[in-house]
Amino acid sequence: MKNCLAILLLWFAAVAANAQVTTSVLGSHNLSSSQSPIVGGLPPCLYCHAPHNGVKGTSVGLWSQKLSTVQNYTLYSSGTLVNVPQQPVIGYSSNLCLSCHDGTVAPGQTTPYGNIKMSGSMNAADVFGQNLSSVHPFNFKLPLQSAPNLLASVTATPGSTANPSVRLIRGNVQCETCHNAHVQSIDSSNMFLVVDNSQSGLCLACHVSSPASIPMLTKKSTATNAGQSSSTRSATTKPVTYNALTAWSTSAHALGGFQIAKAANAGSHGTLQKNACLSCHTTHKGQARTAMLSSTKQALPNMDANAQTCMNCHNGGSTVSPAIANVYQEFAKKGHPFPAGVNTHLTNENAVLNKNRHATCVDCHEPHAAQKTSSFASSTIRPSQNGTSGVSAVDGATLVSPATYQYQICLRCHGTSTGKQTLATFGYLPTRVVTGGDPLSLLPALSTTAVSSHPISHDSQSPYSQPSLLKFMWNLDGHTQGRLMGSRLLCTDCHNSDDNREFGGTGPNGPHGSQNYHILERRYEFSQVAVGNTPQVGPGSTILNLLPMVVDPAASGPYSMCAKCHDLANILSNASFSKHSTHLNAGFSCSVCHTAHGVGTATASVPGERLVSFDVAVVAENDVLLTPITYNRASATCTLKCHNYNHNPNGTVTLSQGNQMNRVKKH
Repeated sequence: MKNCLAILLLWFAAVAANAQVTTSVLGSHNLSSSQSPIVGGLPPCLYCHAPHNGVKGTSVGLWSQKLSTVQNYTLYSSGTLVNVPQQPVIGYSSNLCLSCHDGTVAPGQTTPYGNIKMSGSMNAADVFGQNLSSVHPFNFKLPLQSAPNLLASVTATPGSTANPSVRLIRGNVQCETCHNAHVQSIDSSNMFLVVDNSQSGLCLACHVSSPASIPMLTKKSTATNAGQSSSTRSATTKPVTYNALTAWSTSAHALGGFQIAKAANAGSHGTLQKNACLSCHTTHKGQARTAMLSSTKQALPNMDANAQTCMNCHNGGSTVSPAIANVYQEFAKKGHPFPAGVNTHLTNENAVLNKNRHATCVDCHEPHAAQKTSSFASSTIRPSQNGTSGVSAVDGATLVSPATYQYQICLRCHGTSTGKQTLATFGYLPTRVVTGGDPLSLLPALSTTAVSSHPISHDSQSPYSQPSLLKFMWNLDGHTQGRLMGSRLLCTDCHNSDDNREFGGTGPNGPHGSQNYHILERRYEFSQVAVGNTPQVGPGSTILNLLPMVVDPAASGPYSMCAKCHDLANILSNASFSKHSTHLNAGFSCSVCHTAHGVGTATASVPGERLVSFDVAVVAENDVLLTPITYNRASATCTLKCHNYNHNPNGTVTLSQGNQMNRVKKH
């Protein structure tokens, strides 16, 4: 027996020598040493191996530990998983590891030596139980199928990885593929990894990270929208057109030199660049199980599991050095709503978010492709949104993967998506006389065929002069010039954090949240009337919140959002409309007459030129003429009732009939 033990020990020493490890070989697997959390009295090798009378029917000869007989583990699943995990085979490879690590058989329950008396207990993190849904998938159904995120060599016959130390076991992924139970400290995590996983050396042995390593696929998958009943839910063909891992090597997460504290739970290698995949993902006991995302030390309230992982670093805490912008605090303002219960993000969900509407980080950012935004000159898409899917502005449904313009990402929710809501937290929403169908859809307003619009999905094409338009955008302070005005705008030029970095603040960029309604970067007020039946209240009645005109763009006036791009002094000069000064000095908001995004279609009475589409929750029909609300750009006149006054086609203004009657009654 001593000779057999000597042979085993010599073999372990040879393994250690090949791995160039100088510290203890078995580490915490030495159950005869204080290095292990659980200790017994046998020589170290005998807890797993026996020189004679090993467990029969095992893939490793001379096996000693009693086998787990669990036959119904809960396995990892994902909507994008091509290769299907199967139950571990009793006595074979991964099942040997699970004989201790599923917790159903205590260490020391050996077959040849009986139950060995043990002291201590296994670390909770090392006991998986029968639920393996948050453990990296293994023991796939063979033969392995090509998948967008796998190297072509892995699924070849015979299969191989990019690193000979990372082995496929009989052509399959097993625990032994990533772990060497006899050598603990090749990697700084001390997790018995077969190679150093700094900069994801282990992960990238199987997973792609560059365009050259992408297998050619024609496979299509179907995606359904969660939260819909079977009668309303429909499958949508989604071609595999883009793999964000192709951009990983140049992404912000692959190249970031930030120091990462242990509290971030983002790997053991010290920096973002070295932690690489482990900055966000874990191989065991993940939080968001379908993405194997790392769990957080402390859950943040009202935030879904995907975003929780992002907030490990993006919460303004001390986990990242140097500190990065605090995105989490923006959501505490008037921010995009996170998933709540049933409407969580799915990796294979349709690009158009219908009944499963939500706004989690990965809806607007692709973490494998996102790059640091160091320049704001581009007017197409921000580098931080590289690789994100979007939809076409032509029909609001065709997948664009990856999105080439920022608005394509926004249209996933703000276009044809069903289930859109008007949430009170975002403030008052005007009701436009010209809507073009769905009043909450921005698709008609952003279309290239729109009658008039802010140039977001297309270059500026207005046939009319823009005398108030500045050559640049004001920064948040209203005194320093920001980005030069181009031929297009970004959605984030208006919908942005109120302290964003692009326009001179110190906070994060993007529509995460703002102190202003509708996640607007700057203050913008909407004229409103009391709700009820006319004529005393309701449309056409007295506007309750008459606003003082503030010209200085630095003064945070009621139209500061407009003043970012438009010279308010020029507007007050009536250069483009003879009644601008009259209306604005009286305290009426731009929102009474103008819609911000655009007018998709025209009507006989309101042609939609110059973004004119009256708010019919504020104005009403002329109560003398009783004709539809009209606007005539050529004569600069309108026909309607506003603030208890009738506006007539000839440009005159008279007190409404209802108020005249009230005056008679009072007399």
